[in-house]
Amino acid sequence: MVEAQSVWKTYQIGPLKVEALRGLDLKVRKGEMVAVMGPSGCGKTTLLNCVSGLDDITKGKVTIEGVDLATMSDDQKSEFRARRMGFIFQAYNLLPVLSAQENVELPLLLGGVSETQAHKDALSALKMVGLEDWRLHKPMELSGGQQQRVTIARALVNKPAIVWADEPTGNLDSENSLEIIKLLRSLNQQYSLTVVLVSHDASIAQQTDRIIHMRNGQIEREVKQTVMAS
Repeated sequence: MVEAQSVWKTYQIGPLKVEALRGLDLKVRKGEMVAVMGPSGCGKTTLLNCVSGLDDITKGKVTIEGVDLATMSDDQKSEFRARRMGFIFQAYNLLPVLSAQENVELPLLLGGVSETQAHKDALSALKMVGLEDWRLHKPMELSGGQQQRVTIARALVNKPAIVWADEPTGNLDSENSLEIIKLLRSLNQQYSLTVVLVSHDASIAQQTDRIIHMRNGQIEREVKQTVMAS
């Protein structure tokens, strides 16, 4: 599903060069759920941004579903992400004036899907995350855990091949964090959804198939896990 080969990412900050990723290699199989962990500044979010095509790499090669991201224009990468990827962030990024359903419909409408189809698909996605009965509520009327469920529904509404999640439970308490990661794990298992998530929380990472430990822009070690089905 995802392969990164000898990936380097260098930032120029004034006279300084900062090597955020240093010759990193990574493979993620279809249907796998992978956690990326490591100390602050080790390159976790940079890795996610680079392998998803949100940020360009300095050297190396990234392929997703056999497609070399370097062969695409910015517009082509944007369209590829819209069709084949879903994104979940620590900040929910929901529009406060829209209902839960309207927030989930938005990427479909922007992609040219008809209102009727967008309405149907959004309801289906909200049902997957257990929020069908809350579809008319606006973000302020939802708990933090419910808002994150809406963002998960929005990430899944296009039926992506892979979901990238950057600290998806970072704004939640431990109870809601566990609910969210169990939901992601259930969706991963039920739909063979490929998930790559960044987390600082070991209890969250332990719910995945594999933990990648990073340090100083490199993968220090990997731990495969056996996780019981939900």
